[in-house]
Amino acid sequence: MEGELASEPVRTPARRRTSSARTLTEIRSLARSHTRTALRVLVGIMRSDDATPAARVSAANAILDRGWGKAAQPIENGEDGALELIHRIERIIVYPGSLGDGDAGRDA
Repeated sequence: MEGELASEPVRTPARRRTSSARTLTEIRSLARSHTRTALRVLVGIMRSDDATPAARVSAANAILDRGWGKAAQPIENGEDGALELIHRIERIIVYPGSLGDGDAGRDA
């Protein structure tokens, strides 16, 4: 009898997705509550004569990114046409009804 109980696998309760989402929300909220302090630290580093130039530039970039958003990064279209293929896939997935008869036979 005792051997039977020991051989049964221990089952842990299944995690709910809501608890995971709630945890992420709580973490995000906690992190955001430190925004003012973090920004002050970044400004302090940016203005510090003792900080390395790299640290000052990094802090300045972080401040600008948070205040104004990251600058758009251009994507080069290689000779293999990868960017054109990505745009075509995007049109098909995001706007499936927008393909005209001219696009239907192309690259298929």
